[in-house]
Amino acid sequence: MKLPVIKHLTQFIAENDEDYVIETIDTLEALTEVPSLKDEELDMIGELISNMYGAIEVHKMEKEGTPRKEALNSFMQRVMGSIDR
Repeated sequence: MKLPVIKHLTQFIAENDEDYVIETIDTLEALTEVPSLKDEELDMIGELISNMYGAIEVHKMEKEGTPRKEALNSFMQRVMGSIDR
């Protein structure tokens, strides 16, 4: 996951609508079914999907009243904590 990408996507969601990102995730997930995709391409799609899910999660925290910087930091700490386990 890339924090700058999640920040940018979170701003996009705030300015537009979360539904755009959800529909993009659905599209990317459908693309993973293409049998001719190479591993590197699947990895890139997976990275995009995880960043989008991260942005949605940060946006939800913001809607609950958490300031953006704190929401981003909290989310990344959870991600890093799950990786360390």
